[in-house]
Amino acid sequence: MSSPRYVTIELDRSCLATVIPGGQLMTLEPGERITVVQTLGGSATVQTEVGYLVRIGAEDSAALGLTDPVTLEGEGAAAVGPFDVEQVIEQLKNVFDPEIPINVVDLGLIYDCDAYPLADGGQRVEIRMSMTAPGCGMGDILKEDARTAAESVAGVREVDVELVWDPPWGLERMSESARLQLGMY
Repeated sequence: MSSPRYVTIELDRSCLATVIPGGQLMTLEPGERITVVQTLGGSATVQTEVGYLVRIGAEDSAALGLTDPVTLEGEGAAAVGPFDVEQVIEQLKNVFDPEIPINVVDLGLIYDCDAYPLADGGQRVEIRMSMTAPGCGMGDILKEDARTAAESVAGVREVDVELVWDPPWGLERMSESARLQLGMY
């Protein structure tokens, strides 16, 4: 989805949102004015009138009234052809931290991504990932986003995503392009 950032929108219906970084659920009501901060990787990060930063998932993005619905970038693109674990990595690049406009791969949150053949010819994908901070309430949400991204790849039959905290995430895990984008070079 490519919509302008920092656009203020009045919601046309209620929608469920997740408070960042705590992970608590809240309902945004029709008529509430929100400001779009980013629309990346199948979700929108918005700021509410009272200052909460919240994530709205693709399933509720219609409440934003944007001309283009929020969808996973490249959704379905990896659902055909022979299996390649690199396709899983590419799909994981469509999963974005809701506070930082960088995908989980370049942010260095994906520690391992391995595939194992199944008896039916499909693949079991096991992903070990972390968060930027152990207390991050968005872990379960990003974990499910990673699962959805991996499931979109041709040949994937099972996905296991594990959140790990050892070793702790650090800035050195970020890709060079992510550090450049954030001005941390």
